[in-house]
Amino acid sequence: MKNARRFVVKVGSTLVTNRGEGLDVAAIAQWARQIAHLQAAGKQVVLVSSGAIAEGIQRLGWKTRPHHMHQLQAAAAVGQMGLVQVYETCFREHGLHTAQVLLTHADLADRQRYLNARSTLVTLLGLGVIPIINENDTVVTDEIKFGDNDTLGALVTNLIEADCLVILTDQAGLFTSDPRRNPGATLVHDANAGDPALEAMAGSAGSAIAKGGMLTKVLAAKRAARSGASTVIASGHEPEVLIRLCAGEHIGTFLVAATTPLAARKQWLADHVQVAGRLTIDVGAARALRSGGKSLLPIGVKDVEGEFERGAVVACLGPDGAEIARGLANYSAQETRRIAGRPSSDIESVLGYVEEPELIHRDNLVLL
Repeated sequence: MKNARRFVVKVGSTLVTNRGEGLDVAAIAQWARQIAHLQAAGKQVVLVSSGAIAEGIQRLGWKTRPHHMHQLQAAAAVGQMGLVQVYETCFREHGLHTAQVLLTHADLADRQRYLNARSTLVTLLGLGVIPIINENDTVVTDEIKFGDNDTLGALVTNLIEADCLVILTDQAGLFTSDPRRNPGATLVHDANAGDPALEAMAGSAGSAIAKGGMLTKVLAAKRAARSGASTVIASGHEPEVLIRLCAGEHIGTFLVAATTPLAARKQWLADHVQVAGRLTIDVGAARALRSGGKSLLPIGVKDVEGEFERGAVVACLGPDGAEIARGLANYSAQETRRIAGRPSSDIESVLGYVEEPELIHRDNLVLL
């Protein structure tokens, strides 16, 4: 943390809105002051902030979070206005400019838009501007949602190759079980991001205001680790939490990235929350992908799920149904079904042409 230069800080709805009772301006001002301190010390910070829908719900006088998409989108449109106004005012007190960036999964699923988003964010950081990122809830649909801002924070971490993801929440960190139900639960101080045991500890509890629970934070840490970034889950109520973390103090739960960074293209593939289709492969193909660094050939495919076009991102499932890889398909779903289980030498006789001998080339495939 001491040597890290680029951070993504995610702040949850319960912190930003004081558990739904309107925007907590005092808390936002404190984070702005701390981020200004880090910037003066040569750090770069991107802020991923929840709170637009929660603020909109409060402004509209609704007692509970609605379930209909159009109502959530309306709340986001209303709440986003207040959210960015407060951030702009608080950062201006320290002579810093802010930039509002609204993203959907479609922005990062498309290679060109992914690169555009990356270039914009890196340029803003170079200019000393603080990007304030949120999901574009006003236009998003279930099919293209990130699902929660913990996931969005992890994807932004990968996008800009940040050194660390800091997730601020209303809990002290990750506990061995839910401390609200089990008084004997203890804080997990250190662990490897991606350790399956963490997911069992995290459960799935959220709140009436925030969508994500501790499980989404553990999964976000696992995703951030793909680009070599470690994750801290800590309480946003902790005094001077960002300054103390960057000074090397141990606060909350530190989830270490045990993996080496992926190449940018494969990182982009790994970051897809949704895939266009799924290919179930046999034992031999799974072994070839995992240990041999091989391409996926049609002969190893047992089943094809979904409808997709050539160039789409598809998941590769082992015989047990677990996803082991994903990559860019050289053939459409219809073509894949026709050549599945056949050797590459049969492709031309079946389809009448050959695009590639591989269904997914190893250069366009990433292991998970």
